[in-house]
Amino acid sequence: MVTSEAVPFAKTGGLGDVAGALPLALARLGHDVTVVLPRYRGPQAGTLVERLPITIAGRTFDVAFVEHAMADRVRAILVDCPELYDRPELYGIGNSDYPDNPVRFALLARAALEFGARGDQGPDVVHAHDWQAGLALVYLKTLFKDRSGLSGAAGVFTIHNLSYQGLFPPGWMPALDLGWELFGIEGIEYWGKMSLLKGGINFSEIITTVSPRYAKEIQTPEFGFGFDGILKRRGKQLCGILNGIDVAVWNPEHDPYLPEPYGPNTLAAKDASRRALLDTLGLPLTPEVLARPIVGMVSRMVVQKGFDLLADLADELLTLDATFVLLGSGEARYQTLWQGLSDRAPDRVGVRFGFDEPLAHLIEGGADIFLMPSRFEPCGLNQMYSLKYGTVPVVRAVGGLDDTIDNWNPRTNSGTGFKFRDYTPEALRSSLEKALALFRKPKSWRAVQRAGMAKDHSWDASAAEYVSVYEKAITLRRMGNRTASV
Repeated sequence: MVTSEAVPFAKTGGLGDVAGALPLALARLGHDVTVVLPRYRGPQAGTLVERLPITIAGRTFDVAFVEHAMADRVRAILVDCPELYDRPELYGIGNSDYPDNPVRFALLARAALEFGARGDQGPDVVHAHDWQAGLALVYLKTLFKDRSGLSGAAGVFTIHNLSYQGLFPPGWMPALDLGWELFGIEGIEYWGKMSLLKGGINFSEIITTVSPRYAKEIQTPEFGFGFDGILKRRGKQLCGILNGIDVAVWNPEHDPYLPEPYGPNTLAAKDASRRALLDTLGLPLTPEVLARPIVGMVSRMVVQKGFDLLADLADELLTLDATFVLLGSGEARYQTLWQGLSDRAPDRVGVRFGFDEPLAHLIEGGADIFLMPSRFEPCGLNQMYSLKYGTVPVVRAVGGLDDTIDNWNPRTNSGTGFKFRDYTPEALRSSLEKALALFRKPKSWRAVQRAGMAKDHSWDASAAEYVSVYEKAITLRRMGNRTASV
């Protein structure tokens, strides 16, 4: 696996969770997995296993490969090149990407393949994640096509978020050892630029994305971000596999960040987390506040996550019979808005900006409702964490949110959460109000909580689907056919 982040070494979002958990699940199924990612800034020990000079953009970098054992049959190889990776952030500062990101991630791709070509037996599959690893599959079919140990390796490419496309000026082509013959509609050219995402799509045997619904959505103009035609062309080799969650980490029955464990048969103990959450965010523990349902959010504060809808509803939120707690960071306008709401109603709104892993767990455990009104959502993990924690999701019916949440049916009193389809403030408010109303019916609310907690979204089922994809990719590679249906 080639990835720009993986837990526990580096994480900015869901990619890090997936690249950290999927290899462990594959190992439980009997497979050997090597995860290759940059060695970023921070204390990361390990064993030096190799040094290699790698030349890119006219410069030769002295690259060290540092090995960490992640589990039986799983190892991480950290590509150590301080000049490129020892920086304050992974991809850039604020909203500005590092200008040499093409070199940084081309080196990652080259280093992963150089390491994979070592020894007598290379990998059966090279699985690249998102645009940062897209060149691994381009190089696999070009620079490394005749290299011993890699010539038969199949390529699988996973799109975690299509809106990030790795677009750069075409002048980078020769610097990255990419022939101009690759700068075409069936290569990596995209509207006059080079796209590392498109490289991953066009040079893989199979493309996956992180939920079945998202695999269909990205082939439409509404959700395709200009790539819908490119993906339709390879639609027979595109499939969606729902992300899993790491239930060893996200489980209220043994979560060290919760004040008291609880499960589906001990939901009354969830109250300890509710109290701890309110107290942590400085909300008063009065009978009035304790009686109100807590609506939680852990999110990037950006339009993709529906914060424009929430901004339109800002004043109305304070009139609802609910307490809102928010952990996240993002656009300054949304942070200012939510800080203002907290200042206006300190007994109804609690906010914490930045990332805080213990608080993220406490929100999942202490909230009654979890809100995800996303404009688009490839998979989403928090709604699955919420199900596990008996925290009822209110979500927009897109991508993995639609795949994982069963809309509550008042006639049958069944479902695991609440969904709305129209991307409007009115639809969001209506769905949230339905959840708040059901909260006042304890018996029905417990039924929704327990139905969600009974769902199995662990990685084991998803990993088995990936194994099937790998086997099909290997077959297509041996056939020399990247157009056959999967």
